[in-house]
Amino acid sequence: MQSTEIVRRTTAERRHDTVERLVAERDVWVSTSHPEHGPHQVPLWFLWDGRAVWMCTGAASATARNVRAEPRVRLALPDSYDVVLLQGEAEWFPDQDVPADAAEAYTAKFGWDPRTEEGSFLYVRVVPETVRAWHGERELRGRVIMRDGTWLE
Repeated sequence: MQSTEIVRRTTAERRHDTVERLVAERDVWVSTSHPEHGPHQVPLWFLWDGRAVWMCTGAASATARNVRAEPRVRLALPDSYDVVLLQGEAEWFPDQDVPADAAEAYTAKFGWDPRTEEGSFLYVRVVPETVRAWHGERELRGRVIMRDGTWLE
């Protein structure tokens, strides 16, 4: 006989699953805000380097303008059941000043190098301070799996 009991993942299982998704996924929703223009949300390609999320956007975009004015951001992987939310402060690097290893890893993942394009691009790096992860309502309790930049056990 099979059990119909709903099994909640442990914090360690959630962390493992979250890191796997950060490595494998391509898109992330980026939420920023500007003191004069208000909130802005956009999907961007992203790279997880094991510690931080790297994204790239046009240097004149609303996202670029916003992170320069207000670096606090929220990121969300695009799944409303297998939820992963990251929160942190953005650092930004003009395309010609981005650390080479980050730019090369980004290019390797996407086959696109913004540094070779016409126009200016801004690389955005976010080291998560808080990560929340849950599968549906049954996992709402215990959804914080990183606090103050430290993974919980």
